[in-house]
Amino acid sequence: MKSNLFKYPFITSFIIALMFSFTSIAQENDASNFRMMFNFKTVKQDDNSRLLEVSFIARNKKDRKDKIPVVDTEIKFYNTLNEKEVLLGTSTTSQEGIAQLILPESHNYLVDENGYINLIAKFEGTDALDEEEEELSVKDLHLELNLEEIDSVKTVIIKAFTIDSLGVETPVEEADIIVSVQGMLSKMKIKENYIEDGEFKFEFPTDLPGNENGDITVFSIIEDNDDFGNVFQKKTVNWGNFNKQVKEEGNKLWSEAAPMWMYIVLTILLLGVWANYVYTILNLFKIKKEGKELLSSEE
Repeated sequence: MKSNLFKYPFITSFIIALMFSFTSIAQENDASNFRMMFNFKTVKQDDNSRLLEVSFIARNKKDRKDKIPVVDTEIKFYNTLNEKEVLLGTSTTSQEGIAQLILPESHNYLVDENGYINLIAKFEGTDALDEEEEELSVKDLHLELNLEEIDSVKTVIIKAFTIDSLGVETPVEEADIIVSVQGMLSKMKIKENYIEDGEFKFEFPTDLPGNENGDITVFSIIEDNDDFGNVFQKKTVNWGNFNKQVKEEGNKLWSEAAPMWMYIVLTILLLGVWANYVYTILNLFKIKKEGKELLSSEE
């Protein structure tokens, strides 16, 4: 006895195609087809707090544009020294696969004999995902941004140094530095050079636009440095230009002078009214005159 399913070849074909489709999707979303990208970075921010950030993304091995954030996973951050391991805190990855922890300026880190802070970000794994761990080491860099007018010249002065356990400042011998200003949508780079012997100085451009008050935000940035990681400072100064363009407006409904078409329409209406008055008065005189003539003819 034949199954009733084969009496309807269209339905059979549709079910088979659907089964293959589900199988294909399951294979594409299989974890084995993705490479886990577990990236750890640290940023010393303008208030001297330290940001620890992990980006946890699954990228398709065949189609690298296909990226899936790993969400709601707990990331633990540690500060280590030799065999000692201190938990700094935990954070859960967001919908973008980002986990962040901010440590205040006053935090006391474990520092090795070379002045490095050793940090570890760790994901302990699940039944579906393997354990992930990444370590980085940075020195605590102090970055100073000073904006001064020297002999009427707007000058940017950047200083970079480290401080040892005895409080002695050591200038940074050499490090790449980027100076940017805040634009409407993103930062605009205005200078890229390097700090030498702990200092970098240059004349600030005088033709950069500011906000309506002439204020402009300046950034000094050290990016992806082998010793210091990412460090930035920012300050706002009244060195920007603001050219308010005054555009002469024509007559508007909300302006003191009305649009010309309103004057024309109003004039036509008033002329029409007065013309009607004149026409009516003339007709009244005409009627009165004709009435007198009728009375005279009857006598």
